[in-house]
Amino acid sequence: MIKIAPSILSADFSDLKSAIALCQSAGADYLHIDVMDGHFVPNLTIGPVVLKSIRPKTDLFLDVHLMVTNPEELVEPFVRAGADNITFHIEAIENPIKLIEHIKSFNKQVGISIKPGTSLDILDPYLELIDLILIMSVEPGFGGQQYIPESTARIQQLDKSLKILGIRKQILIEVDGGIKLSNAKIVKEAGADILVAGSAIFNAEDPHVAIEKFKNI
Repeated sequence: MIKIAPSILSADFSDLKSAIALCQSAGADYLHIDVMDGHFVPNLTIGPVVLKSIRPKTDLFLDVHLMVTNPEELVEPFVRAGADNITFHIEAIENPIKLIEHIKSFNKQVGISIKPGTSLDILDPYLELIDLILIMSVEPGFGGQQYIPESTARIQQLDKSLKILGIRKQILIEVDGGIKLSNAKIVKEAGADILVAGSAIFNAEDPHVAIEKFKNI
């Protein structure tokens, strides 16, 4: 069954406690935390203090996505705040192996995210070192964007490459950007293991029902 990771970027920040409780009761698997610094992407979101306040409110897996210029500076603060996974952008770092080892030193899962215009080949040296690959199906920075159709072929290509290497079971493929009930099945069939959905859940007439429908695609 596909895993669902609601992105709190689209939640009501004045009532995050209720949004988190809704995600948990509806059967979400992860809680996706988008961290933006206003530099790597043109938006500014939450920091470790907010994550620390979320952690006691849920036992959901906290999936932290660092869309920042200097991810190495934020690893420990987010780990201390309660992150279960730290995903960084391959485009933001000069020494990915050093950063991967740093995250693993805290016994946390590690993921690499890749923008729509970045070649998948850049991931090759790190595939056997990580737990997750996050394919961005929109340009990172803002919620509510439209899914880039070419992303489907990228997911298929990655899925095929991992199978050829014999490491498909070791790595989860997560997809983030423009995910809706209308395209979720296509993305799943392309090879996605985890779907990140924000506005499609929190802007739905009934977010609880939306999560259940995602789970059952």
